[in-house]
Formats: sequence, C-alpha cells, structure tokens
Amino acid sequence: MSKPMQEPTFLILTALADGAQHGYGIIADVERISAGRTRLRAGTLYAALDRLQAEHLIAQDREEVVDGRLRRYYRLTEDGAAALAAEVDALRRRTEAAARRLAAFRLPGGGTAPAFAGLFPRGLR
Repeated sequence: MSKPMQEPTFLILTALADGAQHGYGIIADVERISAGRTRLRAGTLYAALDRLQAEHLIAQDREEVVDGRLRRYYRLTEDGAAALAAEVDALRRRTEAAARRLAAFRLPGGGTAPAFAGLFPRGLR
C-alpha cells in the first residue's frame, strides 16, 4: 500500500488534469480547487514542480514570453494521471468508510445525530 499523497501534490496534479498551465495559473487554480484552504507560494510551487517532473508525474509542455518574462507551462503525464486516479480512489474509499461510521454515530445516551444523516447518500448509511 502506498502512502497518501501530500495535499499540495494532489492539488497541483488536479489543477493540471484540466490542461497545461503556467505557475501562476497553477497557484490560482489550487486556491480555487481547495476553496481557499491552500495557498501555494511560488518557491513551494516550483520546488514541487521540479520534484513532480523528476518523478515523471508532470512534464514541461511549452514556454512563451509574455511581457518580456518567460512563462513555462506544465502538463500532467500518463504516470501523473494514474497516480492521481489511484489517490482519488483511495480518498473515495476512506471517505466512504468515514461517512458510514458517521451516519451510524450515536450520541452519548443513545440518541442519533440527525444533523449528520442528511450529509450522506442513502447507499452510505
């Protein structure tokens, strides 16, 4: 069993699953995907991009000059898509287990927690 993917890696790969993006686009997309919970700094992003390239999960797509500055675009590789799909599957399994347990949660004294019941599809209760 492989260890869970770090959240920034998961979010970067998720951003690139939508198509090639440059660094600032990835930073903005990660913040959108995470509903503002994760804000990558440029140094953190570029270190992660270097690592993900070394692991063959992403590749450089193209470069262009915009306003005199080089803009490098990255894309998800087949290995990256496979790693992201495996992580999504693992997250789904863990989330379903948590949902089943939370749906069956009993309050001290034996009462149910009705506020949780509406959060889960019938198949998970």
